Amino acid sequence: MSIKIIVRRLIFLLVIIFVASTIVFFVPRLSARNPIRQRFEQLAANGGFSPADTEIIIAAYNEKFGLDKPLWQQYLTYMGSLARGDLGVSLFRYPSTVLDLIEQALPWSIALLSVTTVLSFIIGNLLGATAAWPRAPNWLRATATPFIILQGVPPVLLGVLLLFFVAFRLKLLPLGNAYSTGIIPDWHSFSFWVDLLKHQILPALALILGSAGGWVLSMRGMGVTIQGEDYVNFAEHKGLGGFVIFRDYYLRNTLLPQVTGLALALGLVVTNGVLVEQLFGLPGLGQLLSNAITNNDFLVIYGIVIFITIVIATLMVFAEFLYPILDPRIRLE
Repeated sequence: MSIKIIVRRLIFLLVIIFVASTIVFFVPRLSARNPIRQRFEQLAANGGFSPADTEIIIAAYNEKFGLDKPLWQQYLTYMGSLARGDLGVSLFRYPSTVLDLIEQALPWSIALLSVTTVLSFIIGNLLGATAAWPRAPNWLRATATPFIILQGVPPVLLGVLLLFFVAFRLKLLPLGNAYSTGIIPDWHSFSFWVDLLKHQILPALALILGSAGGWVLSMRGMGVTIQGEDYVNFAEHKGLGGFVIFRDYYLRNTLLPQVTGLALALGLVVTNGVLVEQLFGLPGLGQLLSNAITNNDFLVIYGIVIFITIVIATLMVFAEFLYPILDPRIRLE
C-alpha cells in the first residue's frame, strides 16, 4: 500500500469531517430558540429573577458564548476551536465541557454497541451461510427464519415489545436504567456486575434481533451465488470434508463483502443504538444527545455528532485498508 493511497484516504476523511461539521453547525441554528434565553426564562418562572435581571443575565451569557455575534463569526470561531480539539462547554450543564460529558457517556455506548454489533455480525453471517449451504441440516437452516422475519422490525420497536412482555408482564428482567435504583456503583463488586448485566440484556437483545436478520439475508444471497463456482466444485472433487469446504472455500469467500457492509452499516448501528439507549434510560451517548436536543444545547449536539462522524468515517477507512489483507487478490492501486 503506497503512501499516496494513505494520504488520499486521510484527505477524504478530513473532507468528511469538515462537511459534517458545517452541516451540524447550521442545522440547529435553523431553530428560532435561544438556548440561553430558554434556560433562564425557565429559572425566572420558578422565581428568583426579576424580568430586568433576567435580560441582563441573558445578555451576559450570550456574550460569553458568542451568541451575540454574527453567524459567520460564530462559525469561524467554532471551526477554529474544533481544529484545536476544543468542543466547548455545555450551555445547560455549565461549566462541564462537551468532552467531559462525552467521556462520561462513551463507555456505556461502546460496551453496548461493540458487543451487540459483533454478536449480530457473527450470528447473522453464520446463520446466513448455513441457510444457503446445501449440506446443512434442515433444522439448522430453519433457525435463520425467525431472524429474517424480525429483520424488518426496528430495534426500538423490538425494545418496546421486550419491555412490555419480558420486563413488565413476566417481570423476568428490569424495566430499564443502567443498574437498580439505590445501588452505589462498585466496579469491584460481583453483585454489582450481575445487576449491571441484567439491565443490559434487553437492550442488547433488541439490537441483536433487529440487525442480525440483515446479515442473514445478505450472507445467504452471497452463499447462493458461489455454489457453482469452480473453486467450490474443485474442492468437492478433491474429496475434502464438508466442514473444510464450508469453512475455507465457502464461508471465507462470502464473508469478504460482509466486512465492507459492516463498515457501511455503522451509521445505522449508531442510530439504532442512540434510540435504544434512550428507550431503556441508559446513560450513553444516546441519552446525552436526546437531552441536548431537548434543551437546544448547541455545543453538545455538535460535539456528539462530530465525534460519531469521526468514528464512523475512521472505521470505514480502516475497513478499506483491511480488505486487501483479508483477500490477497485485491490490491489498492
